Amino acid sequence: MTAQTDEARLREEICAVGASLHARGYTTGTAGNISARLSDGWLITPTDACLGKLDPARLAKVNADNEWISGDKPSKTLALHRGIYERNAQARCVLHTHSTHLVALTLAGVAAPDAVLPPITPYQVMKIGRVPLIAYARPGAPSVAEQVAAIAGEVRGVLLERLGPVVWADSVTRASHALEELEETARLWLMLAPRPAALTPAQVAELESAFGVRW
Repeated sequence: MTAQTDEARLREEICAVGASLHARGYTTGTAGNISARLSDGWLITPTDACLGKLDPARLAKVNADNEWISGDKPSKTLALHRGIYERNAQARCVLHTHSTHLVALTLAGVAAPDAVLPPITPYQVMKIGRVPLIAYARPGAPSVAEQVAAIAGEVRGVLLERLGPVVWADSVTRASHALEELEETARLWLMLAPRPAALTPAQVAELESAFGVRW
C-alpha cells in the first residue's frame, strides 16, 4: 500500500468512525476529535468540526515538523494528540469524545484517581484496561497534554475531568471500540446500586495472561 493510498484510506476511516459515534450519541455537536498517524505526519479533525459530518478532503494534515500543511484548521487538541504519538510508538489513532456517562462519572466521583472504574467486566480489561483521571484544566491546556504524554506508554486511555475520555490504539476502528467499551462500562457502573464488585485479582491476571493485555 502506498503512502497516498494509506492516507486516503485513513481519511475515509476517520469520517466513517466519526459518523458512527455521532449517530449513536457517543459525541454531540462539535465536541470531540480524531487523529491518525501517517508516515509523514498526522491527520486530525478540524477545530469545531462535527464528527457526524466530516469531509475526508477537509481533514487537517500536519507534517512531521508539526506544521499545518493542508485542510481546515486543526483541532486545538493537536498538542495532546502529538504528545501521545511521540511517547507511544504503537499508537496509530487518538480519539477524544465528551461521552455522557464518562463525563457524568467525573462529576459524580470516579472510583479512584489512578483507575476511574474498577475492573468489572472482562471486555473492559481486554479492550481498554486501567484508565487514570486527569484533573480539570481548560480545553487545549498545555499542562493536560504534558500529563497525558507522560503516561501514554503505560495506559491505553485517560479520562479528562469534566471533558471526557481520550483513548489510543493501533487503528482508528480499534480506538473507537475501546472508547465504546469504556463508555458502556461507565454506564453500567452509574446505573447499578449498590456498585458491582470488581473482578478478583486472579481473574484479572487470567485475562492478562490469556489475551496479552495489561490492567
